[in-house]
Amino acid sequence: MKKKIAILGSTGSIGKSLIDIIKNDKRNYQITLLTANRNYKELLKQAKYFNVKNLIITDYKSYTLANKKNFKKKFNIYNNYKYFKKIFKNKNDFIMSSITGLDGLEPTLNSIKFTKNILIANKEAIICGWNLIEREILRYKTNFIPVDSEHFSIWSLLKENELSKVDKIFITASGGPFLKLPKKKFPKISIKSALKHPNWKMGKKITIDSATLMNKLFEIIEAKNIFKIPYKNLKILIHPKSYVHAIIKFSNGLSKLLIHDTSMKIPIFNALNSNTKSKKIISKNLDIGKLNDLDFSFPDVNKFPSLKILEQLPEKNSLFETILVTVNDEVVNLFLDGKIKFTDIPKIITKIISSKKYQKYKKKPANNLSKIVNLNKFVRLKMKSLSV
Repeated sequence: MKKKIAILGSTGSIGKSLIDIIKNDKRNYQITLLTANRNYKELLKQAKYFNVKNLIITDYKSYTLANKKNFKKKFNIYNNYKYFKKIFKNKNDFIMSSITGLDGLEPTLNSIKFTKNILIANKEAIICGWNLIEREILRYKTNFIPVDSEHFSIWSLLKENELSKVDKIFITASGGPFLKLPKKKFPKISIKSALKHPNWKMGKKITIDSATLMNKLFEIIEAKNIFKIPYKNLKILIHPKSYVHAIIKFSNGLSKLLIHDTSMKIPIFNALNSNTKSKKIISKNLDIGKLNDLDFSFPDVNKFPSLKILEQLPEKNSLFETILVTVNDEVVNLFLDGKIKFTDIPKIITKIISSKKYQKYKKKPANNLSKIVNLNKFVRLKMKSLSV
């Protein structure tokens, strides 16, 4: 019997990686839904190839253009995520949530009841709305699998070990394009150079987050939420080759690490096949050269001051994380628009989140979707009026 799968955000990098995996195993999967924001042309190509009947396109202009191409009514095209109940007649085996940004939180929450397994690659949803996600997962007895390479690695290493045995978890970071660049040259960093990640091909925003190491701060928050590990037991390790994705030191004296090539297809493939031993994916041979020179180090917080924000984070999930995510989004956009320097990014973020009007949100739990969404909108409006 074919496994039913829905892909939220099928035209992004994660979605495309999943599409490629399914192409190589087409007879074993039935795609029940594909979604996109603006890239309706790519979405229609995917739908035609896999004979997918249901599509969601959230950008209204793109939705209208897609409907013009759908004059033969081959597809059911919807403009928002309110139609899950109409689309899903039975539970999916998998739903992949790979919508970027906080826009992905609500559809992720609403999709959990319609699947046996929820695969989440949306950082913002896990950072800002983990309490809500966990509540839905428990309510509908849905299995959760993180898809980011670091968190999938931790999840895999913990499969046969109790969380109570964990002493430390180390999340690795490539260090981005400026690891070896002297700090005195940081003020002259260009947008073009900041977008040249040494190991991964990603979208612009997350590539800048990688250059500032803000993405690693976010991954620490995710790990704290998912695995219920205190911040003091979570560490970042610089590992330029991006071959090792996580290391766990257990209280029994053992340590485990997980390695794989710099391809998101590997964690996605294994998330889909965690209970299927016969499936195989083509991958490179074990790289002994990399293993002989892992080149680990701890990050220099003076070069990457975004990491100092970790000291400000509350141990319990709060609305403060929504403020951090939103402010970072807007400040990164200012850099990409050429309005500020690279070195201004952490300075502006730190200054804004340190203000009294935002610090008070550390004591406010993130237990309501409307509060998260409204706070996100409020902070964005405040950021739009920021003079730089």
